[in-house]
Amino acid sequence: MNEWKVLLTPEFKQEIRDIHDYIANTLLVPETAVKQVGRIIDVVESLNSMPLRYSLYEKEPWRSRGLRKAPVDNFIVFYLPNQSTREVVIFHVFYGRRNIEDLLKI
Repeated sequence: MNEWKVLLTPEFKQEIRDIHDYIANTLLVPETAVKQVGRIIDVVESLNSMPLRYSLYEKEPWRSRGLRKAPVDNFIVFYLPNQSTREVVIFHVFYGRRNIEDLLKI
């Protein structure tokens, strides 16, 4: 099986830490924080196989650039698979009810 290489951006790494910190320290449910981050990481790691299985992000200009989204509970992981290099770059993970278009402009 030809696996893809999964690459995490610094932005994604910070966002996953922020999600953990918010759930653990603001909502005061550290066990839930660990489980939620674990579920997100499981989906991210699974992108080494069949990364095209999740849909393209529907808004332009991201759709035409090939940006994909993987839902994980109330969160969305945004990533870009590159078929020629067989790499998947994980750009962001956001809470799904936030204004995603504004967040992607950053």
